[in-house]
Amino acid sequence: MLAAAALSRLILLRLGLVVLLLFGALPRPTLAQTDPLPSWNEGKAKTSIMDFVRRVTTQGSADFVPVEERIATFDNDGTLWAEQPMYFQILFALDRLKAMARATPALAATEPYKSALSENNTVLAALGEKGFLQIVALTHTGLTVADFEKIVQDWLKTARHPRFDRPYTDLVYQPMQELLAYLRANGFKTFIVSGGGVEFMRPWAPKAYGIPPEQIVGSSGKTEFKLDGDKPEILKLPEIEFVDDGAGKPVGINRFIGRRPVFAAGNSDGDLEMLQWTTLNTGPRLGLIVHHTDAEREWAYDRNSHVGRLAKALDQAPERGWLVVDMKTDWKVVFPFQK
Repeated sequence: MLAAAALSRLILLRLGLVVLLLFGALPRPTLAQTDPLPSWNEGKAKTSIMDFVRRVTTQGSADFVPVEERIATFDNDGTLWAEQPMYFQILFALDRLKAMARATPALAATEPYKSALSENNTVLAALGEKGFLQIVALTHTGLTVADFEKIVQDWLKTARHPRFDRPYTDLVYQPMQELLAYLRANGFKTFIVSGGGVEFMRPWAPKAYGIPPEQIVGSSGKTEFKLDGDKPEILKLPEIEFVDDGAGKPVGINRFIGRRPVFAAGNSDGDLEMLQWTTLNTGPRLGLIVHHTDAEREWAYDRNSHVGRLAKALDQAPERGWLVVDMKTDWKVVFPFQK
């Protein structure tokens, strides 16, 4: 009896092994891979991005980049969110100027504030850099950093974009949101490197992009510490300290990040030097330009635009091997609300 039972168990064991081998040899259905960039159309842009990430993150690859060196920098205006009809920070400054003029009517009779309050785009454009700097100095200074952050947050809660009638933070680019998340999922540290004011971006950008305030590099005015009783504060002063645009971007990267990026994304000639600093080096590098070509879903502009002018960087892109992303053909959607 014992011998028969042992024989039966042996037969069952062998049958089980045969079944396992047979079924194990059959082809298995492959599980569908989740697309990390679902708002990108299939094509050169998407393929180039994913191929670059694969190469620099694959152990043993000739292009492997250690995690600590995976630095990716992104311009903000026109790269991560819209910038038309003018930079949103300027629209914020104009709204704040209106509020200040209501409290102090004499401002409305003083230039350049009088012209700025006219709401005439031609007049506004004629103010030039000097005029806008005066407006920014008036509307962004003479208060603490904490108070300024609250003013920015309150404005974003109520202000609406003139074309889309939506909060400005709704005008972030869905494909770029996915790109940020994709890079971070593959060990990249993502930074904003923008010509916009750092203290204007920090109140809202962490929630909008998942980028913490210490990874936001921008233009800044001078500040000073003061102790009000037992309350320490940082006060914003009406003097420019650092302009993080054009040639200032590599300087800002070196000063505040301390590592040379292996990935950089921009959309205008203000990003030219950042793209050069990133890609004109040894090892795997990727420079990306967002080209605004979609007048229906967003705007179409480049060489002749007063905002986000793109000429020099576009001309250098083929020679430098920079990836030019065509918004109209490469993106399925532009803004999240267009899904």
